[in-house]
Amino acid sequence: MATGLVTGNGHLHFPAKLCKEQGCRQAPWVSNVTLRRCLQKEFPRSSGVSKMLQVQGYDFSLALLNKNGNSHRTVTVSCLNDGTTKYFDFVVIGSGVAGLRYALEVSKHGSVALITKAEPHESNTNYAQGGVSAVLCPLDSVENHMRDTIVAGAYLCDEETVRVVCTEGPDRVRELIAIGASFDHGDDGNLHLAREGGHSHHRIVHAADMTGREIERALLKAVVDDPNIFMFDNHFAIDLLTTQDGLETYCHGVDTLNVKTQEVMRFISKVTLLASGGAGHIYPTTTNPLVATGDGVAMAHRAQAVISNMEFVQFHPTALADEGLPIKATKSRENAFLITEAVRGDGGILYNLDMERFMPLYDERAELAPRDVVARGIDDQLKKRNEKYVLLDISHKPKDEILSHFPNIAAECLRFGLDITCEPIPVVPAAHYMCGGVRAGLHGETNVHGLFVAGEVACTGLHGANRLASNSLLEALVFAQRAVHPSIDHMSNSSFDIHALDSWSHPVVPTPLGDDVMENIIRRTKEVRKKLQLIMWEYVGIVRSTSRLKLAEWRIGELEAEWEEYLFRQGWEPRMVGLEACEMRNLFCCANLVVSSALARHESRGLHFMVDFPHVDQSKRSPTIIFPSSPVKGTWSSQQVQKQYLSA
Repeated sequence: MATGLVTGNGHLHFPAKLCKEQGCRQAPWVSNVTLRRCLQKEFPRSSGVSKMLQVQGYDFSLALLNKNGNSHRTVTVSCLNDGTTKYFDFVVIGSGVAGLRYALEVSKHGSVALITKAEPHESNTNYAQGGVSAVLCPLDSVENHMRDTIVAGAYLCDEETVRVVCTEGPDRVRELIAIGASFDHGDDGNLHLAREGGHSHHRIVHAADMTGREIERALLKAVVDDPNIFMFDNHFAIDLLTTQDGLETYCHGVDTLNVKTQEVMRFISKVTLLASGGAGHIYPTTTNPLVATGDGVAMAHRAQAVISNMEFVQFHPTALADEGLPIKATKSRENAFLITEAVRGDGGILYNLDMERFMPLYDERAELAPRDVVARGIDDQLKKRNEKYVLLDISHKPKDEILSHFPNIAAECLRFGLDITCEPIPVVPAAHYMCGGVRAGLHGETNVHGLFVAGEVACTGLHGANRLASNSLLEALVFAQRAVHPSIDHMSNSSFDIHALDSWSHPVVPTPLGDDVMENIIRRTKEVRKKLQLIMWEYVGIVRSTSRLKLAEWRIGELEAEWEEYLFRQGWEPRMVGLEACEMRNLFCCANLVVSSALARHESRGLHFMVDFPHVDQSKRSPTIIFPSSPVKGTWSSQQVQKQYLSA
């Protein structure tokens, strides 16, 4: 995979063209890409269309007026008669908290297509147990929250971003409540604020241990009730539709595959928000749902977006270890069951299998240390003692309190014969959250015109080298809101040129290959996926070394080449698309980005621990940045098919 990789200047919002002036190391093949706060282009304005007409697929036109009442040219905004292309003012890719919250705001200004890979509720948000961190207690302060975030992030956080998020966070929580989200309250009638690892104060707003599910429920209801938002579930995003004009890249929407009907659907839009979540399934054990295969980061990378800090993969210290349960599961889980940080925040203690408490050996904060410290402590215990899991005990707390705070965890454990009110929980680290992603400015803007990002797919600079517990939902809410106004500005100054923007060749489904060939391809792809995951776990896990990272790089490259060679031997063509194959190329892309970034950081900082560079090096306190490369021949996984060049 040809990329340009540098170590940045430490301030996320500097234009990339300033990199050389700031003294970063830049590879000679890196193209000169400029990041801008607000990306606009002067075009006539267009607006949305009624849900009834959109759904029925009628062709119709609207004579649109600007703010002064002057008529612009007539613009067609409905789907075409053949149903394969749809036009919207806004396209949102992802139905987690970031995508839903953004959709609700921009729908006031135009038509919105909300595209989700599976069912609308299937997102990382739905699996978030802990809560939303926000300064809502008089004894707390924005400065305290900022300090905790920056310390947890190993001083790699962008301070301006941290201040923005911590300052605006409380209002975003209040908006959620106004929309209909119901959070736990204490006996005094005020919101019950929990405390989690790395936090100096109680500031976690939660709904028992199912906070994400409650937020998702409230937002989805509001979206369903919104007449200007159109939900397209079971639509897998294949590639962003872009044009290239010199060094400038413009996004015009996305091609998708309806995984139920196997039809390719094209969405052309004036503004695209990428809110597609993370890439936990580059590892074999992850708390992420099956949809988290890095599709957004991979699509953005192929579309020439700048990527940052991919080496910082957060492993949650405490996922349920099925091997330690009294009753074994009849089949393996699709994703690991998370044991929320709040269990330790509520007094849970970690023990090895000899019931020896070990976290005080690694950090004076013990179980309340940041996640990277706790995960490495557990990892060290498992390797030293050659054991499969450790124990997390909350049973010393009152039974009613445990069942009140953690009903979901208690019920899940009880299914397998474990009563957490009187027995410790077997836990093991699992891949959980990508702190890196598509590089974003303070309003979620990227270097690609018309493309905004929010949520886990974005790298805003908030998390630095390690995400503070419960800051992810907060970041998603803040940046979903901050992206609204520049998105509206961009939409208002843009228009559809139907003939130009629908001239890309269409992806095709591999029907001509036949069922037998496709069954073989899918089976082989699943085998390759497991091999990639094992390589990442073995060589690019919680503890790393240069030699093992280089071995991972070589093995991943060999595996990718072998897989693609097999595909094309079977008759696969570059424009063909299928769910398993497209997910696989995205997993390869993200794995390569993680390894490349990890090899570039010659220090141990936050989530990135290197045995041959075991200490923090203050001279390297800067983000890792992967710039888009000049167009070169690459693998199918690294190439974007749908691109047009407007000028030489």
